[in-house]
Amino acid sequence: MINRYIPAASLTAAVLSLTLLSNPASAQQATQEKQPTQAQPDNNGTAATVSDQKIEAFAVAYLQVDKIRQEYSAKIGATSDPSAKQQLQTEASKQMEQAVQTSPGMSVDEYKTILTAAQKDPVLVKKVQDKLQKAAPAQQ
Repeated sequence: MINRYIPAASLTAAVLSLTLLSNPASAQQATQEKQPTQAQPDNNGTAATVSDQKIEAFAVAYLQVDKIRQEYSAKIGATSDPSAKQQLQTEASKQMEQAVQTSPGMSVDEYKTILTAAQKDPVLVKKVQDKLQKAAPAQQ
């Protein structure tokens, strides 16, 4: 059995990769999908405001996004043409957004919010890591 540890730096990388998702269409959709169980990034008690169901949905989405990120990172790294790199980044962004949108119980806005909150809350990071470790075998 392989133990999979997801450090906070990995979550940070996911946040950075999802900054590409910040376009008006996803922002409009995100405001329409806000839910009361959603964590607020500036809330000091963040871990308490994110339900276990949301953390589980986040973990499933995160694994899909991470898989896409790894695939496109290799492609982007192997390409020297700047316009081709930009095109690959756009494709990756769209696929990551679609992966989050098709994950049950998770919106792009909620995904970003949990990622941002995890950067500030070690308790939330621990909860997310636990869910990722449990979800990882099911994804393989």
